[in-house]
Amino acid sequence: MSSVLIVLLGLAGFTFGWFVYSRFIAEKIYKLDPNFVTPSHQVNDGVDYVPTNKFVLWGAHFTSVAGAAPIVGPAIAVFWGWVPAVLWVTFGSVFFAGVHDMGALWASSRHGAKSIGALSESVIGKRTRSLFMIVIFLLLLMVNAVFGSIIAGEMVHIPTSVFPAWAAIPVAVAIGFLIRRKANLLLISVIGVSILYFTIYVGSEMPLALPEGLLETTGLSSNAAWILILFAYAAIASMLPVWALLQPRDYINGAQLVVGLFLLYGAVFLSLPDITAPAFNTDVPEGTPSIFPLLFITIACGALSGFHGIVSSGTSSKQLDKEPDARFVGYLGALGEGSLALITIVAVCGAFYAATPEVWHQLYAAFGSGGAAAFIEGGGNLLTAGWGLPNLFATTLLATMVVLFAGTTMDAGVRLQRYIIQEWGSIYNISFLKGNVAATFVAVGSCLLLAFGAGGSEGNGGNVIWPLFGATNQILASLTLLVISIFLMKLGRPAKFTLMPMIFVLLMSVWGSLIQLGSYYANEQWLLAVLSIAALIASILVILEAISVISDLKKNGVPATEAEDAK
Repeated sequence: MSSVLIVLLGLAGFTFGWFVYSRFIAEKIYKLDPNFVTPSHQVNDGVDYVPTNKFVLWGAHFTSVAGAAPIVGPAIAVFWGWVPAVLWVTFGSVFFAGVHDMGALWASSRHGAKSIGALSESVIGKRTRSLFMIVIFLLLLMVNAVFGSIIAGEMVHIPTSVFPAWAAIPVAVAIGFLIRRKANLLLISVIGVSILYFTIYVGSEMPLALPEGLLETTGLSSNAAWILILFAYAAIASMLPVWALLQPRDYINGAQLVVGLFLLYGAVFLSLPDITAPAFNTDVPEGTPSIFPLLFITIACGALSGFHGIVSSGTSSKQLDKEPDARFVGYLGALGEGSLALITIVAVCGAFYAATPEVWHQLYAAFGSGGAAAFIEGGGNLLTAGWGLPNLFATTLLATMVVLFAGTTMDAGVRLQRYIIQEWGSIYNISFLKGNVAATFVAVGSCLLLAFGAGGSEGNGGNVIWPLFGATNQILASLTLLVISIFLMKLGRPAKFTLMPMIFVLLMSVWGSLIQLGSYYANEQWLLAVLSIAALIASILVILEAISVISDLKKNGVPATEAEDAK
């Protein structure tokens, strides 16, 4: 089968989602109001709350939520066959992720740009807030620790990605100041992306590594040293005004991704590769996890991800210029991530990664095969075949894409952890936690404690608890949809378009979490078991609180104050 058909079907679904379904949700369900004064204008502190052009905010939001997950998840999940992966990516992006991301952005904006955990107090109840924020903090801890490990690993194993990854920072700073001075956005975007691609060429010709003398003096491995450097950078970046680095870096990375996606999709139409992976893989080893429910946990980003709700309500809502921009930023951001997941599936299932079905089965001999390395290799070969790019440049381009995505997610993740800690400081009146520096120190310190405390001298502690991410992330997505649903009920609006996805994802994620918990117990992985139980208990208590609120709404009707807000 030709990969072109997969691409056409997937893009047709995304087109329907943007032009039809997202418009319906925005206009009839969320009722996005152009006259509503968003928190970015209400506060406008020049640091976190900054009214932002929707194109710039889309780039910042998109690359913050994308990370490496929409590459890694699909590249692993095709083990069950490409058909289930394509269906979940397409339907998940259109009916789940877009509604979730836009809804979290809208609901947060309507509550002073509070994080989804903090605003759950207003929507559900006070006890819910603390439980919700514990789950969010655990998820951010996992994301930051493991993404630091992913970036460090790529820089060690693919040294050609080092120069372009760090060169993107001064380019972003320059773009940030030019945007601030109202320079022509299209012109500086073209110049910025051109410079970024030139640095990729330089990187492919000039691989870099940390000096051996530095490593010998400090006694650190290359991996551990990169992790420390990355978290030092993330700490500084998280305290800078969003317009100075976070926005422009994410925006230029988003623009670079658009070009990268154009190259990858164009290469498919130019080279017309066949799909060598099975549509449904029935030849799996004994002990392989069942496709139900683990497909819906393995592919999170690229179909639906609770982390998106944290970003939507944590950073993006503080920069939303006009409420209708939530559709462009949130829903279109989800479709952008879905398009990355779709081309990843093509890259790792096509003939340029595995020439024959037999070779594909050898490469995917066990569940967990694939991942970012498979995407880089398969995608690099695809670019070489389609556009005639030198293979070293093509693989460097994709490796840099993975590093930059993971880096922007890590930037946003540390900033979001700071927000959570500062919210705790305000909630419990702990003065020193309210400040940027102290909250950032606690956020980064907790990540490094996990990285080196659980991962030893290599700093790979994030990988130790990473198995928890999938189920916890999807449970958080269902809880976010639950909060949005109750908010809609209080406004007297239909909630079935958020409740139905919520119920499905909740069942899949709790089911998957219980399966994983049994595995942790059998393998005596007590840290994972304890954290999994804690996340499950907190989530169940949130759901019980929500059921109580829904029952009260059905019994007593919509409160007058809430009904008035809906007008």
